[in-house]
Amino acid sequence: MKIKIIGIGSYIPTQEVSNTDFGDHVFLNEDGTPFGYPNEVVIKKFKGITGIENRRYAEDQYTSSDLAFFAAEKALENAKIDRETLDYIIYAHNFGDVKAGTHQTDILPSLATRVKNKLGIKNPKCVAYDIIFGCPGWIEGVLQANAFIKSGMAKRVMVIGSETLSRVVDDHDRDSMIYSDGAGVSILEASDDEAGLLSYESATFATDEANYLFFGKSYNPDLDPDIKYIKMYGRKIYEFALSQVPCAMKSCLDKSGISIDEVKKILIHQANEKMDEAIIARFYKLYEKTPPENIMPMCIHDLGNSSVATVPTLYDLLIQGKLENHEINKGDVVIFASVGAGMNVNAFVYRY
Repeated sequence: MKIKIIGIGSYIPTQEVSNTDFGDHVFLNEDGTPFGYPNEVVIKKFKGITGIENRRYAEDQYTSSDLAFFAAEKALENAKIDRETLDYIIYAHNFGDVKAGTHQTDILPSLATRVKNKLGIKNPKCVAYDIIFGCPGWIEGVLQANAFIKSGMAKRVMVIGSETLSRVVDDHDRDSMIYSDGAGVSILEASDDEAGLLSYESATFATDEANYLFFGKSYNPDLDPDIKYIKMYGRKIYEFALSQVPCAMKSCLDKSGISIDEVKKILIHQANEKMDEAIIARFYKLYEKTPPENIMPMCIHDLGNSSVATVPTLYDLLIQGKLENHEINKGDVVIFASVGAGMNVNAFVYRY
């Protein structure tokens, strides 16, 4: 028995923010000193490394659980099922609901409970809970759904990845340009055919790597040091990802029994274009091969890094045929992979 994604949906906020919108920001070094060059140079370097030109921010009246609800409705419509038949709702996020103009996170009740309420699901045996697993949270939720279904604890599971990172960024940190908002939702059930999840890998590296991503004070020394923002050691994350993600993907693929030549697409967390390209190149190098053309769809250029939402959103866009030069057909093999705070790494091999 395998588990299969029977429904997928995403919500992409309408508020578009371009790189040029950061032209008037006062970017500072970690010690609070100003950069020695203008923002035009900062933005040009940023674009060259990350590939990001635009990103989406949630509309002021919405929070993360609102975005998740919108995507969940689309997933239910795509799956064509009765929502009352869901056994679990698993919601991956990092910062809870953060209202526009504030910095306080709200996770009471859980965001999964809020989505269940918004969906109007009355069945009390539909269990709703949150997981905090960094950017790989949606994939980890899929792996938990796999365990629930295979154990007989569930028949249908909804897995959500939604985040509003734009509300926890330090405007004086150039890394703030990376982050964006969005939501992706999948519905999974058991499959008796060839389609479904074939193998997986998951790991947490929590020695020196534990604090590569953290909550820290603003780079502006005049701001309240007790107000915290998302911070990261970018170079360390880059090096970690290059050393660990390709190995996890290879282990996962080897366990599936699928040849690398059969892989049609690799959907990887949209964190940084150069990093993702390097991960794919190193993954294929492990098999003494070079990556085939169009193996890795990307949406980071226009959507930025929405954390747990990037992979399910990318899959939804692929399924809908909205990614230029990319398509997926029945029987195609896809690798899903992610890396993020923890530091966590995970992947699964899936036959469409």
